[in-house]
Amino acid sequence: MFSFTLNNTSSHARAGTITTDHGTILTPVFMPVGTLGTVKAMSPHELEESHAQIILGNTYHLYLRPGHELIRQAGGLHQFISWDKPILTDSGGFQVMSLAALRKITKDGVKFQSHIDGSRHLFTPESVIAIQEALGADIIMSFDECPPFPSTRDYVERSLKLTLTWAERGKQAFTNERHQALFGIVQGGIYEDLREKAALKLMEMDFPGYAIGGLAVGEKKADLLRITAFLNQMLPQDKPRYLMGVGTPADLLNNIANGVDMFDCVMPTRNARKGSIFTRQGKMIIKAARYKEDFSPIDPLCGCYTCRHFSRAYIRHLITMNEILGMRLTTIHSLYFYQELMQMARQAILEDRFDQFRDEILPVLDRIV
Repeated sequence: MFSFTLNNTSSHARAGTITTDHGTILTPVFMPVGTLGTVKAMSPHELEESHAQIILGNTYHLYLRPGHELIRQAGGLHQFISWDKPILTDSGGFQVMSLAALRKITKDGVKFQSHIDGSRHLFTPESVIAIQEALGADIIMSFDECPPFPSTRDYVERSLKLTLTWAERGKQAFTNERHQALFGIVQGGIYEDLREKAALKLMEMDFPGYAIGGLAVGEKKADLLRITAFLNQMLPQDKPRYLMGVGTPADLLNNIANGVDMFDCVMPTRNARKGSIFTRQGKMIIKAARYKEDFSPIDPLCGCYTCRHFSRAYIRHLITMNEILGMRLTTIHSLYFYQELMQMARQAILEDRFDQFRDEILPVLDRIV
């Protein structure tokens, strides 16, 4: 069964342990994004070698292709993709926002057209829970509406009312037959009073964890940090907090400092496939001409497969030639780097020196090398 233990704090930063049917997760944790049941360019074995503890799947996309009923027949998403560690699935709420031209929101749910073939579908709070129960992820999300940025306060307020109603309906529909944990999603845009209203209402519903949604959608970085710092004062200490869709290495550290435990983002994999690589020395654009004859590893301090075996010059050659191997090698490194960063952050929290650790490493992470 799902549980969360808070192991230590350092200022507001938290180190915890999440227990699920498919294993434990040491927090803070970064979850690689496997939208369609695969983290792009990575095999499950390579994900394990990167020290990934949990991956994320996308309810909207898996519902359309290959279909949740097929995945149920396969024994669930773990069995279907050969991944025996924890999985989290999101609710499809972000897609409701990003595919605005193809959908209509009502109090009952969202009517939308598939971006693939134009077929018509309906997501309700109940059906989204049923889909995620079929997928069998360890952690699943309530259906929410993620308001776009910018939005008027009036729109965000109406959107939040809908999200809270949907959260209650989804919780009532949740069967928990597979020992899944259903998280509520705190919306409310950049308005602290609306965020407070959302948090208080969801806490009344007593979810086992809380996601912070509707950020990293275009607002100023200062607003993102202000909202996570504000919610750190409100959300329960004994339950995990998940900041959805964030972000850069610096974003992760700054929001760990605000009490966030869990993160996901496509950034490390998407950027890596384009040749933009995160390292302990800073961000590297591997296509740069200065790496043409550079036979050192991407990061001399890194222990990943890529850095142990290949040079910057070779990887630059692969990326400039659009070779699949180049995309795979850069992805392997970037995900390893993210997992190692989380491990270092956790150790610093356990030793009560997180602020010092963050202050030392942040200037390096923002550098271009």
